[in-house]
Parts: sequence; C-alpha cells; structure tokens
Amino acid sequence: MLRGQDIPVNPLARRLLAEFLGTALLVTVVVGSGVAAQQLSPDDIGLQLLENSTATVFGLTVLILWFGPISGAHFNPVVSLADWFLGRRTRTGLSLPDVGLYGAAQILGGICGALLANAMFEVGAHLSTKDRVTSGHLVGEIVATAGLVALIFALVRTERGAIAAPTVGAYIGAAYWFTSSTSFANPAVTIGRIFSDTFAGIAPASAPAFIAMQLIGLIVGIGLTLALYPDAGAKADDVVLPHTH
Repeated sequence: MLRGQDIPVNPLARRLLAEFLGTALLVTVVVGSGVAAQQLSPDDIGLQLLENSTATVFGLTVLILWFGPISGAHFNPVVSLADWFLGRRTRTGLSLPDVGLYGAAQILGGICGALLANAMFEVGAHLSTKDRVTSGHLVGEIVATAGLVALIFALVRTERGAIAAPTVGAYIGAAYWFTSSTSFANPAVTIGRIFSDTFAGIAPASAPAFIAMQLIGLIVGIGLTLALYPDAGAKADDVVLPHTH
C-alpha cells in the first residue's frame, strides 16, 4: 500500500484496529480514572479533577507511543479531518474515505471504552445525566480543540514528532484546568462519555453542542496552522506520529 511519494504505510485494517483500540483505551482511562477519583475523594471535586487529569496525561502519552507507529494515533475524528484537509493538495495524509473509516473506528472505540470502564468499576451501563452545556463550556471546547489541532501540526511541521506523545498529553492535561469544559476536544471521546453516568460523563443532550464547538475549533485550529505554517500539509503523513513501515 502506497501513499504520498510512494511511501509504504501500514494496511488500512491494521490502522483501523489501532485507532479503535487506542480510542477505546483512552476513554477507558478518562472514565475509569474519573470513577476512581470520585470513589477515592468523594468530598473534594478539585482533587477528583487532579486525579482524573493526571491519569489522562500519562494514559494518552502511553497510547500515542503504543499505537502511533501503526495508525498515527489520531484517536480523534477532528485530528483525522484536519489531516485530510491540510494534506489534500499535496496528496499526503488520509484520503476522505479513510477519514470516514477512522472516524467510525474511533467512535465505536470510544463507546466500547466507556462500557469497559463501567464494567471494571461495576457502575452499570447507564447514559450520563451530567448536563455540561453553558456558554463558557462551549467557548472552552473551541479553545481546547483549536489549540490541540494547531499544536499537533506545529510539532509535525517542525519535525518534532518524537516529542508529540508527551507534548499532546501535557496539553490535554493542562487544558483540563485552563478550559471551563475540562477539554473534551474530541467527538469520539464525547460520544463515548455519554455511556457512563459518572464523574466523567456527559448527558446526551449536551453532546451535540460540544461536538459542534469542536468542529468550530477544528476550523480555527486549521486557520492558525496555515497562518503560522502555510506548508504544514506537506507533513500530513506524519500526524500524530510517523506510521510507515
């Protein structure tokens, strides 16, 4: 299988499996650590968030290193869409059909990851009742998503992909605290978190607004990327990590 300048890449089925597993385990980390934090620190919401964000930083870093060489470790439909859009002129990055398949694998993985966390902590597979929509939360999702997209492509364009795993993990960990929404920044994770009525959940009625703001954040992030690095699309094959044979 070839892409871009006849560079061999991993077979699509293997990449989809990596995206499914990576997104599933990411949501398992987010939801599972949220449940654990709620059980360990029931009277301290600040400490719960610290425990939840710390686990997510380490978990995301490990997952990017684990699955990145196979699929690029997108784990996020927004990242996959940006990869296609920025790389389309130079015929790098994902094709549009592959974006759809990546997105399906990521969303399915997100749902399975939440169900796995529910099962481990025996909390039951219930839809979340946690309403998160406020004007501040929606602005927070735009900021979190735009920053994530711009950061990833800045790292790739400047050939610093080797530090993408800890850098992206650190950004998400920080965004837990500096955004009012606690930085979902990912439609697949957002949909997955609907299926857990826990500290990390989000009510079904809140999810569409969050996803809409994430798509706006995608547009803003692409705009920032093109303003700072007009030729960033030439490196789209290497998002988030290089994943050639």
